[in-house]
Amino acid sequence: MPENQNSVLVRDLTKSFGGFTAVDQVNFSIPRGEIFGLLGPNGAGKTTTIRMLCGILKPTSGQGSVLGFDISKKPEEIKKRIGYMSQHFSLYNDLTARENIQFYASIYGVPRAIRGSRVEELIETSGLKDHSSELTGNLSGAWRQRLALACAIAHNPPMLFLDESTAGVDPVSRREFWDLIYDLAGNDVSVLATTHYMDEAEYCNTVGMMYQGKLIANASPDELKDALPGILFQLDCDKPVEAESILDGLSDVVDSSVHGVLVHVVVRRKKDKNKVLALLEKNGIEVERMEEIEPSLEDVFITMVESSRNAGESQGNELLPGVFSGQGE
Repeated sequence: MPENQNSVLVRDLTKSFGGFTAVDQVNFSIPRGEIFGLLGPNGAGKTTTIRMLCGILKPTSGQGSVLGFDISKKPEEIKKRIGYMSQHFSLYNDLTARENIQFYASIYGVPRAIRGSRVEELIETSGLKDHSSELTGNLSGAWRQRLALACAIAHNPPMLFLDESTAGVDPVSRREFWDLIYDLAGNDVSVLATTHYMDEAEYCNTVGMMYQGKLIANASPDELKDALPGILFQLDCDKPVEAESILDGLSDVVDSSVHGVLVHVVVRRKKDKNKVLALLEKNGIEVERMEEIEPSLEDVFITMVESSRNAGESQGNELLPGVFSGQGE
């Protein structure tokens, strides 16, 4: 692959199953050594996108290439050169951790002459040294996750696909897992990771937000948060669910959503805070405090989805100009 070539390039990628369009004209690219996060709820089209890029599903229309190979014409060439890990990655419970890595190294064609040293290297880098002789079935979820990653990269692939690979793992283990991913990216491995955890998207160089098969935004985490249309306030009141329902009917409110016992309110202008407080007081809701806060990716995503629902998908791209797929790539 030429040094300046993107590891992944997707143009108007579409996949339909009968009358249902799972992926709808998606566009994005992943430069070499970068981490691209595909963020969205279950059913958004993330896994279908990955399966097309891995050569498992053939696109209905559009184009895509992985490591310079066309996903429609040369899927077998792609499969040889990528690593793939999902939350249901197949590990053999009756083998030890080391034996699983040895098995996958042989399956992926790691030359016998270097296979032993590669296995030991993977055990060391994944932190499995003290668990390498344990039966895989006895390992905790976090250690199984590390083992699955080691198996997926046994052949040193330049491109790694992670499909909801941290689902069901505790936050500390997820953070440690992402440290391993950072190390890979630092060695020029490109990564595409699908997730519905908003905090994980913060680890990515670029985030593509998917909703109902469409890529509704494509930018860095900071660019997405900076482009939030309005001012975000956090509201502490005695009836958060009722407050959200009331505020959704106020024209000066872009969006409101409940976050635990608090309400996040996006208003068009800072002075609209007074209208919010007046409306809540009128409806008998007692407000403890209302303060401006920095938006999270969750705030951005919720606001974009709600605006897409209200305005229609064809107008959704007006929400965050300059951060949508196909723009500024």
